[in-house]
Amino acid sequence: MRSKAKVGALLSVLLMGLGQIYHRQFIKGILFIALEIYLLVFWSLPFRYAMWGLTTLGETPQTQKGFQIIQGDHSIFLMIEGIIYLILFLLFVWVYYLNVRDAYKVGKLRDHGVIPNSFKKTLSSVWENGFPYILLTPSILFTAFLTILPLLFGILIAFTNYSGPNHLPPKALVDWVGFQTFIDLFNLKTWSNTFYGVFSWTVIWAILSTATTFFLGLIFAVFINHRGIKLKKFWRSIFILPWAIPQFISILVMRNLFNGEFGPLNQYLEAIGLAAIPWLSDPFWAKTTLVVVNMWFGFPFWLVLMSGVMTSIDKELFEAADVDGASASQKFWKITMPIVMFSTAPLLIMSFAGNFNNFNVIYLMTQGKPVDVNYSYAGSTDILISWIYKMTLEQSQFAMASVVSILIFVVVATLSVWNFRRTKAFKEEDMMS
Repeated sequence: MRSKAKVGALLSVLLMGLGQIYHRQFIKGILFIALEIYLLVFWSLPFRYAMWGLTTLGETPQTQKGFQIIQGDHSIFLMIEGIIYLILFLLFVWVYYLNVRDAYKVGKLRDHGVIPNSFKKTLSSVWENGFPYILLTPSILFTAFLTILPLLFGILIAFTNYSGPNHLPPKALVDWVGFQTFIDLFNLKTWSNTFYGVFSWTVIWAILSTATTFFLGLIFAVFINHRGIKLKKFWRSIFILPWAIPQFISILVMRNLFNGEFGPLNQYLEAIGLAAIPWLSDPFWAKTTLVVVNMWFGFPFWLVLMSGVMTSIDKELFEAADVDGASASQKFWKITMPIVMFSTAPLLIMSFAGNFNNFNVIYLMTQGKPVDVNYSYAGSTDILISWIYKMTLEQSQFAMASVVSILIFVVVATLSVWNFRRTKAFKEEDMMS
């Protein structure tokens, strides 16, 4: 005896809806067939053109005859159009799969002697059982075109020669070059020296900016939560102000405060007989200034977070420690610190990832300066994300910027996943589940 499930699935593979018609679900089958016919008739040629554009990035460059400009193919528009149609095609494949799966499931029911649902019952069942999926469908579409599309576009740019001055549409075409841009980043000294220098400072910056804000917030939280401190709410309110004020405004104020020529800090130093410090014009002092300024912006978050964790610690733990004769430092390192780390470790990892891409503080404070003659399109205090900004908006080096952004993703994602897997909070969550 033939399996109705297999026959229905095979028919739906040949043409959407045939399996449903075989199972006598005529309205559902006709809708599926109408969808496929519509796509084949009206979308076949645009899809073929989009795939041609995505694979070739155009063949006819812009030309000029006298004063008349004859437009050619725009490589970037062709790439974006190709990605859009590729995403739509994948969505169609997903619907095709649902059609085959539906035919197979209905066939399974028929094999067991169950009469398939009518179209009305099918709609009712979909509404009752698939309501969460119906609500999630718009999110899937928005994610596909607002997240996946830009992500794919940014990745594909890395495998082209899209850069100035010779490969900028519409005047010139862009070509696929494979991994050549990746090779140039590591083999050409003009690029490799910049990448290694900026990357090393980015890692140092991410570690220092994360560690300093974390431990400064911890110190203030310990002081404020000490039994002898009064007006705890007042002190928490005062210290959270740097985090509450818009960072953009605060950074501009800090930049004037540390200005080497007219900044008040240098004026105070000169007033007491000390030499002025090149806060923003010397590479070492500029990096030091960035770390200090970032501490001012970052520690209130950890202060509030750790204060909440500390106030939730069971007092019986400290009372038991007092009975055992534990000192204040022993109670801190054996009780407070492990609980704080357990609660804040995931956020600490996220903070590291955030500081790795902390564009605002770097660019608004120093704009990547002072200049380093050994770097290409980067200054002494530039991190990878600010270097990407300069390469794209100021120098039109889009392909190289895309390569660097991919490397940032690989590094941050690898470190974050590795650290998350080693975090006790997630280990205990897995054990509980």
